[in-house]
Amino acid sequence: MKNAQRVRTIIHKGFEIGILLKGINGLLEIVGGALLLFIRTEMVPSIIAAVTYHELSEDPHDIVANYLMHAAQNLSISTQLFGVIYLLSHGIVKIFLIVSLWKRKLWAYPVAMGVFGIFIIYQMYRYTIVPAVELIILTVLDVIIIILTWLEFKQLRSMESSLKIVTSESK
Repeated sequence: MKNAQRVRTIIHKGFEIGILLKGINGLLEIVGGALLLFIRTEMVPSIIAAVTYHELSEDPHDIVANYLMHAAQNLSISTQLFGVIYLLSHGIVKIFLIVSLWKRKLWAYPVAMGVFGIFIIYQMYRYTIVPAVELIILTVLDVIIIILTWLEFKQLRSMESSLKIVTSESK
């Protein structure tokens, strides 16, 4: 019995850490989308250059810094608008779902799993267009979050069923 309780505790802690990370990611997406909304397209390369200067001066071959520089130099107004819409919508949806999960709203668990599943499908689609290790990492993390959400949902439903049985027996 103690092992089962320990496993439930580990699953719950993993779930809480996972949704906390998803929430932070959602907030960063909202901030990034808002910043991208108010920055003129022609300013982005110089902003990225300023942000990555230190890293590139230490390692001119830094993958992330060079990727950001390349992306900034090829940024168009339509790409910027897509980025704004993508980041803001992703961030807002994630925050809404994370808050609902944190409050243990039962409807939010299947909805979150479905939405995160859609994110996975989109990330894999993007991977077929532009293969990037970051997309694989995000997808693996999303799969883990879905599994933890499912396990947490099963546990909550089980506890809810137990409460209903105990309540009906006490009447």
